[in-house]
Amino acid sequence: MKKNNGNTPPVRRVTDYAAAAVQQMESYCADHPGSPSAVRRPQLLFRSDLWIALLGPSIEEGIVGIGPTVAAAMRAFDAQYLAGLRPPSAAAGTASVPPAASAQRPRRRPKSGAQICPEVPGSAWPC
Repeated sequence: MKKNNGNTPPVRRVTDYAAAAVQQMESYCADHPGSPSAVRRPQLLFRSDLWIALLGPSIEEGIVGIGPTVAAAMRAFDAQYLAGLRPPSAAAGTASVPPAASAQRPRRRPKSGAQICPEVPGSAWPC
């Protein structure tokens, strides 16, 4: 039988990290009660020294916030959530064409027998 030497077993440390993460998330939500993360309560994941706040079935399909701390991941999640609610801006390079202008039909050319007469100021000639 192995001696413990006063170290906590690895399972205990993982549980402690999870409890600390939940506590940090609760603290963030209490400080920002109207934020998307407080309302939607995303799932918290820890991968490669980064915290991930995820709402949805996967990182590819959901709303994601990533940061070095729980609070940073929650702030990033809030920013991504709110960015998805805003309409794309015209400043982002998308030209916006009014719907009425795009729906107009092109003007017809007059029939060949019709006479077009531009108005010339000071001209005495009738059309």
